[in-house]
Amino acid sequence: MCVDYLTHANHDFEVRNHLKNPLSVQELQDLLRKLKLKPSQLVRRNEAIFKEAQKASMLTEDEILQLMVDNPKLIERPIVEVNGNAVLARPIEVLEPFLQIELNRITRK
Repeated sequence: MCVDYLTHANHDFEVRNHLKNPLSVQELQDLLRKLKLKPSQLVRRNEAIFKEAQKASMLTEDEILQLMVDNPKLIERPIVEVNGNAVLARPIEVLEPFLQIELNRITRK
């Protein structure tokens, strides 16, 4: 849906398949900083892997981060990055205002 939106709006973009090309710890930390989120806010809590890990112990933010690096399907998506900022484009309705703000910043530079 996100790719369709960006294509239809004639935005240039690059897709990274995080399952085939997983994020490193540093890349995920950078992405979280851009999103202004903690790992616990980006993890897909309904996935069996997360539920099992959560049962074993209360996970710290660092442990959740590592769990997402080790199991990329736990990362909520789609995520769109523009101009050093990022947004979790779920629901898709949050994408358009984000793009307008970021693209306006680029044109003002």
